[in-house]
Amino acid sequence: MDKLIVNAESVGERLDAYIASKLNSISRTNVKRLVEDGNIVVNGRVQKVSYKVQENDEINVEIPEAKELDIQAENIPIEVIYEDSDIIVVNKPKGLVVHPANGNWDGTLVNAIMAICKDSLSGIGGEIRPGIVHRLDKDTSGLLIIAKNDKAHLNMSEQIKNREVKKIYYALVRGVIPENEATINMPIGRSTKDRKKMAVTKDGKEAITHFKVIERFPKYTLLEVKIDTGRTHQIRVHLSEIGYPVVGDEVYSNGKNEFGVHGQLLHAKSLDFKHPITGKQMHLEAELPEEFSNVLKRLRG
Repeated sequence: MDKLIVNAESVGERLDAYIASKLNSISRTNVKRLVEDGNIVVNGRVQKVSYKVQENDEINVEIPEAKELDIQAENIPIEVIYEDSDIIVVNKPKGLVVHPANGNWDGTLVNAIMAICKDSLSGIGGEIRPGIVHRLDKDTSGLLIIAKNDKAHLNMSEQIKNREVKKIYYALVRGVIPENEATINMPIGRSTKDRKKMAVTKDGKEAITHFKVIERFPKYTLLEVKIDTGRTHQIRVHLSEIGYPVVGDEVYSNGKNEFGVHGQLLHAKSLDFKHPITGKQMHLEAELPEEFSNVLKRLRG
């Protein structure tokens, strides 16, 4: 149990912002969850996260013990690009779901990480699990950062939220893009026609994608893609919207691909970020998957 007494300097701050600033081990998102669960009380009463704190308010914060999840460790081959006592960065293969959910309780990246990290797992949110701080779609390959402890998890989450993590993807798209580089700024939200899909919508969330042409082929273009925001399926939705869908995308591309690939040729190739504990600038890369490379060889041949 943590007890906080509000001083005059903090009067008027939102409850979630105040607690997050005083307790470095907890984010505003987790403050909200704790408030909803009744684990945070102000002067003995539960308040909304928007409550403005007053001088001499007594705030009690109870963080529940992390509970074990029934997720089994599995020896799934995963290429580890970097690992230390705080983070692990892996090269996720295409076809691997990141986190267990309905219909995918095993055979996921988390199951693989459980086997690699053993007891070194983040307990953020009141459950013991690998600290998945960002995700990749099932059929997108490439670099993924996992936090091993809560401090690293919170720091990486903040870096991503503040757009301080630079992610570069490679994508092979159908069609020959005439521009050498461009930016797509279109809001993305849930499709009104198919709730399983995302789409460019007026009331969607801001989504910004930058691309640069690496190589042009007859009927195809290889792109380097950077994203400022991390909306679900963002790159795939944006490129499809402007008429250049990612090759192999079975959701946002209506045409068949002549290469017979299953799942999009989209790869998270490099990451630049600050180490969440040491502050050291990190640059990591993952080679293109064999399938992706083979398609490029065919196009170049």
